[in-house]
Amino acid sequence: MLRRLIALFCVLLMSVSVMSPAHADRRLDGPRPVVFVHGFSGSAGQFETQARRLASNGYPAHYIEGHEYDSTFSTNTVAQVFASLDQRIARLLDETGADKVDLLAHSLGTALMQSYLRSSPARAATVAHYVNLDGATAESPPGGVPTLAVWGEGPTERSIGGAANVYFSGQSHTQVVTSPETFARFYEFVNGRAPHTTWIVPQGRISLSGRAVLFPSNVGADGARLEIYRVNPGTGERLGHTPLAAYPLTGDGSWGPFEGWGDASYEFAVVWSETSVHHLYFQPFLRTDRLVRLLTSRPGEGLSGLVETGDHHSALSISRQKEWWGDQGQAGDSLYINGRQVLNAANAPRTKRVIGMFAYDAGRDRVTDLAEPIPEFFATPFITGMDVYLPAGGHSTSIVSRPRGGHGRIDAVVVPSWPSSEHRISVQLNDHPN
Repeated sequence: MLRRLIALFCVLLMSVSVMSPAHADRRLDGPRPVVFVHGFSGSAGQFETQARRLASNGYPAHYIEGHEYDSTFSTNTVAQVFASLDQRIARLLDETGADKVDLLAHSLGTALMQSYLRSSPARAATVAHYVNLDGATAESPPGGVPTLAVWGEGPTERSIGGAANVYFSGQSHTQVVTSPETFARFYEFVNGRAPHTTWIVPQGRISLSGRAVLFPSNVGADGARLEIYRVNPGTGERLGHTPLAAYPLTGDGSWGPFEGWGDASYEFAVVWSETSVHHLYFQPFLRTDRLVRLLTSRPGEGLSGLVETGDHHSALSISRQKEWWGDQGQAGDSLYINGRQVLNAANAPRTKRVIGMFAYDAGRDRVTDLAEPIPEFFATPFITGMDVYLPAGGHSTSIVSRPRGGHGRIDAVVVPSWPSSEHRISVQLNDHPN
């Protein structure tokens, strides 16, 4: 009898040894890979803060990805979005040894992902949990996958039947994606316990990587060159004439990894030509970030092509993954450009859900006029435009935000006053409290 047991044990050992590595390493007790699917005009950048929070709670950074697509569907079809998601999930499961992924989607992405999960039992079987962020309602959890639905401001009648439904009525549409309250709820939902922290825990040495993409299609900025410089946070000026790193941008616009410092300020220069450079600035990243998105456009195309340019003024685009409220008084936001408060009820009403704005000298008359938004930009979802004269050359331009709910916190970025005739400037401010 003992010999038979020993022989059976040897057979079992041999069967384990010939299993595929992915199957042999399949884990059920650790964190699963996380995939985020954005909404209309979005990108993986809207999950950037939550990715850093996940990593602050022990998730490996490479377990967290965004699934991007052209939300205008001019360069891809829904079937192609689904097929590429199949490939992404299969790759993540193979690379991590996990049994399933956790899937999150926002806005338009929720309608897509509900359809995806219902499209076949095989697809639903690869997803352990689904998080529906301020998007489509449903009568039941899509594909039978355990579902958490998080809703922001709006009717509280919205729900997914049979799901855990959570309502944050004081949070706006994109804020629901990035808020610490949402993080705490979805983390506990997918892990069965509360997170250790909802803050982004700083690191010293960090690694940055991501994509440079055309807005809003998320097509790669093919044909440009990316240069990365460390800058003086007080002036925005480069600390050295030679970039710390340079990457040719091809295909999907991927770049990196770039090794840097969590408390440093960097400029990302997308060089289209010697006379067309797009300078992008962020607040310090604090820790490793694999979802950095450099939203750009080819010279003269897209919304940037509508900006009136000149040698004597700068042009800015400013974004934040949390809506700007310019009509809510003390309960709203303040945004100062060179000391002038630029948000108001006309250009950033709460109902507009502004997360991006263009500021430049409309009419090139060297006069600021904030009475009305610039119509071409205000007509675009989530975008506004304002007539702000920003002298170019010899000055720095300061962007200072006092975010609502920040208890007096200030977010600030200072940039060189590049002339808009050859230079575009984009600034992304934090949506998180630290």
